Amino acid sequence: MLMFIKLILGHLIGDFILQPTKWVIHKESNKITSKYLYVHVLLHFALYMLLLWDLSLWKIALVIAMGHFIIDLLKLYSNSFFKNKSIPFFIDQGLHVVLIYCCAFYTNLYEHTLTLFQNLDWSLITAIVFVTYPSAIIMGKILESMSNQIETDHKSLPNAGKYIGIIERLFVLIFIVIGRWEVIGLLIAAKSVFRFNDLKERNNRKLTEYILIGTLVSFGLAILAGLLYIS
Repeated sequence: MLMFIKLILGHLIGDFILQPTKWVIHKESNKITSKYLYVHVLLHFALYMLLLWDLSLWKIALVIAMGHFIIDLLKLYSNSFFKNKSIPFFIDQGLHVVLIYCCAFYTNLYEHTLTLFQNLDWSLITAIVFVTYPSAIIMGKILESMSNQIETDHKSLPNAGKYIGIIERLFVLIFIVIGRWEVIGLLIAAKSVFRFNDLKERNNRKLTEYILIGTLVSFGLAILAGLLYIS
């Protein structure tokens, strides 16, 4: 596990801290002919060796570095197929983590992976999944008849309310799991402060009631999921 953590650290430093924006732009423009692509890979190899601090592990560092090169190259040439540029980014990062995991536990990869899945807290995973999109859909159904009476704010970001709700429910679930119920009150208070000026300027009672009901339903679903998990 220590090797895996060190390799992940090396990846984070190499991909996010020691990779200037200039390198990223140059790689996207020149792809396989970009000199910074090769510098980037060599930097990763050096970071892995430095953090592992064991010359006998050079083959692992080399395999990960070469795999990093291939994954980055695939990303550079597939970027144009995605309208949402965050998709290839997350796919790229996911593949890097999988590669590092396979190399770190190559001696007992199957056994370690099997043990990892067997030890997963499936109840917690179910609760986490529930408070994301399923809860958002449930809220949409509950508030559907009310939303038709609210004027649409075209200045709002697309789906911003949905993502805010998902994030706040995840926070609520986390606080319940770790037993910090008082923080949930602070979270409600913080959200109320941010909403106060907006509601005050509009002076729209229907909107105020709609937001209040939506907030309570959102927190209620998260609390329900948390209570079912800890019970």
